[in-house]
Amino acid sequence: MTTTFDLLVAHPFLTGLPPHHLARLARWAHRAPFRAGARLFEENGRADRYWLIRDGYVNLDIRVPGRSDVVLETIGPGTVLGWSWLFPPYRWHFGAVAAGPLLSIAVDGPATRAMCDADPEFGYELTKRFMAVVVDRMQATRIRLLDLYRAPA
Repeated sequence: MTTTFDLLVAHPFLTGLPPHHLARLARWAHRAPFRAGARLFEENGRADRYWLIRDGYVNLDIRVPGRSDVVLETIGPGTVLGWSWLFPPYRWHFGAVAAGPLLSIAVDGPATRAMCDADPEFGYELTKRFMAVVVDRMQATRIRLLDLYRAPA
């Protein structure tokens, strides 16, 4: 049977992390399957974990008053979902819904922050990886909003 450690080793987001860091993370991680349509979190909810997506897709959305939720981006296998657990005030900036059946690995955010505090080298490496995700998500949001509000031709 594949262990949580094995799943972390195989995930692209964590490629290159030393095995001792992955072993520590594995203590705070577990398999997390979701059915299609399951909401993983709500915009502005308490952010206390992140997910490494193995199989399936997740729609990132925002609430727009007077309209239905607007999907900003769809992320899939090999990506990570959730960065708000890393930065105060630890609230989700978007919402997330499984676009279909989803297999992921959930990792405890506060425990990961404690690992980062205890080992600055690990913390720096993980923060660099998550900041790259933040930049990508913000760029995708900008492009999606430009598409939504583009003047008609």
